[in-house]
Amino acid sequence: MSASKSNIKKAVLAYSGGLDTSIILKWLEDEYGCEVVTFTADIGQGEEVEPARAKAQAMGIKEIYIEDLREEFVRDFVFPMFRANTIYEGEYLLGTSIARPLISKRLVEIANETGADAISHGATGKGNDQVRFELGAYALKPDVHVIAPWREWDLNSREKLMAYAAEHGIEVDFNKGKKSPYSMDANLLHISYEGGILEDPWAEAEDDMWRWSVSPEQAPDKPTYLELTYEQGDIVAIDGKAMTPAEVLTELNNVGGANGVGRLDIVENRYVGMKSRGCYETPGGTIMLKAHRAIESLTLDREVAHLKDELMPRYATMIYNGYWWSPERLMMQTMIDESQKTVNGVVRVKLYKGSVSAVGRKSDTDSLFDENIATFEDDEGAYNQKDAEGFIQLNALRLKIQALRKK
Repeated sequence: MSASKSNIKKAVLAYSGGLDTSIILKWLEDEYGCEVVTFTADIGQGEEVEPARAKAQAMGIKEIYIEDLREEFVRDFVFPMFRANTIYEGEYLLGTSIARPLISKRLVEIANETGADAISHGATGKGNDQVRFELGAYALKPDVHVIAPWREWDLNSREKLMAYAAEHGIEVDFNKGKKSPYSMDANLLHISYEGGILEDPWAEAEDDMWRWSVSPEQAPDKPTYLELTYEQGDIVAIDGKAMTPAEVLTELNNVGGANGVGRLDIVENRYVGMKSRGCYETPGGTIMLKAHRAIESLTLDREVAHLKDELMPRYATMIYNGYWWSPERLMMQTMIDESQKTVNGVVRVKLYKGSVSAVGRKSDTDSLFDENIATFEDDEGAYNQKDAEGFIQLNALRLKIQALRKK
C-alpha cells in the first residue's frame, strides 16, 4: 500500500546486519525521515545473529528485536508442509519459500507491538521473495505500508552500494575471507545458491560450492540406518530418542549431509515470470519426504493418499508463490492435517552415497496392511480370487463397447 513518505514515522526492517540491510537502514532514515526498528531472526541459517544487535546499536537504533525462531519455524511451517509431501515442479522442497511467511508474520507483529507505520525488506524487484513477504504482510495486516527499497532507489549496482556505504560511514566487513560468488540463503530446512557460474544452466556447479553435504562420491562406503518415529504425520523421535521439531531437522541435516544426501540442481519458474537456475541442499528434508511417504503407504487409505497426491502440486504452488496465509491454503491444510491422524508408526531408512531408501515401516495401531490378505501363500479364504472375474468384466465393459464401436 502506497503512502506519503511524510506519513511514515516508524518502520520495522527485516535486518540481517549485512551490507545491504545496513544500507537500507540508513536509507530509510534519510529518505523517509523515520525511526527504524530492526528485526533479526535465527531460523537456522548457521550464522550468529547477535552481532546484528551491535551493528544496529552502532547506527543508533533503539528498538532491536533478535529472536530464535527455529522451533516455531519447523513446528508451524516446515512440518505442516511436509505432511502434504510437498515438492514444487517435481523436485524443489521449498526451503526458501516456507521461511518467508514466518518472517512476514513477525514483521507485522512487531509493527503492531511498536506502533510502526510500515515494514521494510531487502528483497529485490526481480525475485519471488518480495511477493512472498508482501502477500503475507497484507494477509495479516491489510493496511500495512510496505517499503521495498530495491524498487525505489537507484543503488542498483555493487559499486553504488559501496559508495553509499562509504559516504554514510556504514561499516563494510572485509575480514570474512574470500567472498562467495554465489547469492545464498539458508535456514534450518535448506541452503540455496544462485548467481556466479550457475547463471549458465549448462555449467556444472563446483564441488566446493556445497556447504552442508559431502559429495556422494566422498560419502562413507557403508550405509547409515535411521529409525524415525511418527505421530500424526510428524517425526517425534530418531532411533528411539525423543526430539523437538528443530532437533529432528538438525539431526537429519547432519546425518544426511554426511552421507551426501540432499543436493539438487534445477531450473525453476519464478512467480514473476522468469526462469531461474538454482542449487539447493536439503538433506533433512530429502529424508523426511521419503520417510513420510513410506509411513503413509502403510497407514493411509488408497483414495485418501491419491487425493493428497492430486492436490499437492496446487498446495506447493501456493507456498512457492507466497500464499501461505491465503484462505485456500488454510482450508487445504485442515484437510491435510485431518488425514494425518492415523499416520503413526516407525520408518527405517537407509542412507548411502546420496540416496535415501525406505527399507522398513511398521505401525502397531494404524497399519492397513493385512498380511492374511496380501500373502501369496494360502490365504485361507480371506480373499476369494474368483471375485476378481466379475470385477474385471464390469471394468472392461466400457472398453469393450468402445472397441465394438470402432469396428
